[in-house]
Amino acid sequence: MTSSVREFYDALAADYHLVFPDWDASMARQAAALDGVVRDRLGAGPHQVLDCSCGIGTQAIGLARVGHRVTGSDLSPAAVARAAVEAEARGVRFPVTVADMRALPFRAGAFDIVVCADNSLPHLLTADDVRTALVGMRRVLRDDGLLVLSIRDYDEIRAARPPSAPPQVSTTARGRVVTFQLWHWHEDGARYDLEHFQLVPGEGGGWEVRVRRTAYWALTRGELSAAVADAGFAEVSWHDPGDSGFYQPVLTARRVR
Repeated sequence: MTSSVREFYDALAADYHLVFPDWDASMARQAAALDGVVRDRLGAGPHQVLDCSCGIGTQAIGLARVGHRVTGSDLSPAAVARAAVEAEARGVRFPVTVADMRALPFRAGAFDIVVCADNSLPHLLTADDVRTALVGMRRVLRDDGLLVLSIRDYDEIRAARPPSAPPQVSTTARGRVVTFQLWHWHEDGARYDLEHFQLVPGEGGGWEVRVRRTAYWALTRGELSAAVADAGFAEVSWHDPGDSGFYQPVLTARRVR
């Protein structure tokens, strides 16, 4: 992960909610789905949860609102600052800190659950960086604690190598906002550069175009499962959206001694 990832999310932080037609409804749905996955494995809780890629708080706020004791961290100072403001506006508070997921500044065994959702881990473009992050997540989990990851369904995506993602439309007081992505695949067929476009209503009826750029490693389920096991986790399982209710495939795994 490089400074370009931090710059991408710093630039996007003020507009990130526009990715969703209704951000609050998405927070509630995602929290319900993730809480269901957690309940099946650890019981109702509440649990000590670290969201180590919390962004502006989409999963962290939702999980706090259903009763979990949440801590948020993220590489982006702008995103972390907004997460704190948005959480308080919705009646919850939790500690947040700026941190790279490869160097989590928390004591060993501090959390029951570590969440790394919304395709965050694939910003790490090398096997060494992925392993460093996963080993760090394991370190801050208690014995028998739960790792919860979500990524895009890259098994299908790698086979097709699409040049773009479907547009999304949200409605604001100024009018509709259109968000879409262009994907530029590397020669290895596994990594891609992403251009993130937002068309925002401008003055005089025109459009303001906002473009941010970052990169991803399209990790397959097999690759990520192997990396999680190599980092010392057990009971690696996948949960499809049709079963979990979460919008991406979810991987869970347990920290073992």
